[in-house]
Amino acid sequence: MSASAQFGSTLAEVYSNAARRYDGMPAFYRKDRGRANGHVTFQGIFESGLDLATALIALGIEAREHVGLIADNRLEWILSDYGILLAGAADVPRGSDVTDPELIYILTHSDSKVVFVENRALLRRLLALRPQLSHVRHIILMVADGEPVEDGVRLLDDLLVEGARLRASGDHSASDRMRAVKPSDLFTIIYTSGTTGTPKGVQLTHANMCSQIENLPIALRPGDRALSILPIWHSYERVFEMLCISRGVSTHYTSLRALGEDLKSVRPTVMASAPRLWENLYLKILGSVKSAPPLRQTLFHLAYRTTRNVKRAERFFLGQQLDLHGRSAFASLALAIKYAAAWTISLLPAVLLDRLVLKKLRAIVGGEFRGTISGGGALQPHVDEFFNFIGIPVLEGYGMTETSPVLAVRTWDNLVIGTVGALYPHTELRIVDLHTGAILYPDTAHRGGGRGLRGEIHVKGPQVMSGYYKNPDATERVLRDGWMNTGDIGMVTYNDCLKILGRSKDTIVLLNGENIEPLPIEARLLESPFIDQCMVVGQDQKALGVLIVPSLEHLRTAGIDAKSLAEIASVEKVRQLVEDDIRNLINHSSGFKSFERITSFRLLPKTFDVGDEMTNTFKLKRHVITEHYAELIAEMFHQD
Repeated sequence: MSASAQFGSTLAEVYSNAARRYDGMPAFYRKDRGRANGHVTFQGIFESGLDLATALIALGIEAREHVGLIADNRLEWILSDYGILLAGAADVPRGSDVTDPELIYILTHSDSKVVFVENRALLRRLLALRPQLSHVRHIILMVADGEPVEDGVRLLDDLLVEGARLRASGDHSASDRMRAVKPSDLFTIIYTSGTTGTPKGVQLTHANMCSQIENLPIALRPGDRALSILPIWHSYERVFEMLCISRGVSTHYTSLRALGEDLKSVRPTVMASAPRLWENLYLKILGSVKSAPPLRQTLFHLAYRTTRNVKRAERFFLGQQLDLHGRSAFASLALAIKYAAAWTISLLPAVLLDRLVLKKLRAIVGGEFRGTISGGGALQPHVDEFFNFIGIPVLEGYGMTETSPVLAVRTWDNLVIGTVGALYPHTELRIVDLHTGAILYPDTAHRGGGRGLRGEIHVKGPQVMSGYYKNPDATERVLRDGWMNTGDIGMVTYNDCLKILGRSKDTIVLLNGENIEPLPIEARLLESPFIDQCMVVGQDQKALGVLIVPSLEHLRTAGIDAKSLAEIASVEKVRQLVEDDIRNLINHSSGFKSFERITSFRLLPKTFDVGDEMTNTFKLKRHVITEHYAELIAEMFHQD
């Protein structure tokens, strides 16, 4: 049986097949207030989805129509998703933290005439925006609170009852609509920020998402338990939940506040996560070690040192040690001798100390954890090594909303620390020279076929989007002849894994997965008379920093006596003036979110020059500046 026949060629088929295959097994759990965990089975949520789809069709939703879905992680979200997709429509999801201008733009641009909202607070916001959203016919409130609703507002519970009644009376409209869904139909439009600040609607088809399900290189098994903590409207968490549905994995909704408790009570076997979660846990573990008695500290450090020696040796002999340059036979032999000796010396104490010390650390994640797939940003190398060495596998992956999203991922059998793993099955990759456009990989003319050469990552595969909704110009800029320009810089290692080295496009992704466009921040900073040029940095960091070229002229006016930028960069009064302006310009009152604040800055000794750090049209060459000031950037974030 082919993968598409097994799981389905549309998400409607995936949901239907899961209901049949896993029938009475629990699919989704949630905590009901004051009661034990409640759950719904795969068959149960599918039937409820058909009830909702029937009611939505009766409400007037047409096939291939777009439906807004504004909510955070909860059972009602996935139920609403079932209903929309089984009705043959496509959803337009966003979280509750969406701003009013974003909400107006997304619902208007996507032509969403029906909108699901999570709670009363979101409903009030949407009703207040009705003059700007006159095209919205119906609003559906997911969580009823007993208060009456306004005209044009329906309750999700009422629609479920209505749909069940219609189906009981012989209404087969949802089943007919479900069977009419085509693989080429859209299942979602996800809006991501653009370089101008205007969101772009990523169009993903059923075929896009089903390719992720069909080609999954990681073993998820019926009966596995997953925790859901990442925003479900992001493509990454969403594909993970759909993978879980297709494999019979139960999903438990949690939150940052309840995560510690749920790790112990749910005892998850798998989960999708972001790097920030593991960095916080790492710091928590180290903090606990530092406050422990001296004997326990010593045992911990011995346990980690010996297990690190053993794991590094094992990875070398399995071909899973990061290899960026290729090795001669002599170099490989020397390393083999080195690692064999380290493995022999460390094995026995590592086994004993693992049982005594590291086993207790693994209990933090429940004791049955098989691993996490981390995405949305790069793991810090020391954090990456730490968890993989102590027996908590972190399978880092890579992708983008435009690719549904996964392009590459580590697996349990091919876990090369420092990379994002091998390419997803049926995905093609090119590494392209940023300056000449030449294809560096694959290229048989280069040593190693182009492995180890850095350039821009271009990909082609069944997961690549069909384009941006109503934005052909933006589509043309990133998608040509089926090849998607990711805007990321990377290389293929000699392990045939992908290593991400940075970004050639503007968007900055923080460790917590927040996507930030630097241009509006930079434009605001340039309002300071003391800042001549600047570039915001922070890729894969906890917060933003900025490189600043001070304005020598204006600083002299302010009484700073200096002859050059190199001299002025070391003047404390200059730092204070610049810091005060940064704080006054980038804050909540001026419209910036908490994660858009600047926490660090460095003053540069020279200007950004045309032909070097700038183009002829005075645009910043961000990758060039990042390379030039790599040590300064590293120092900035290391200090913090």
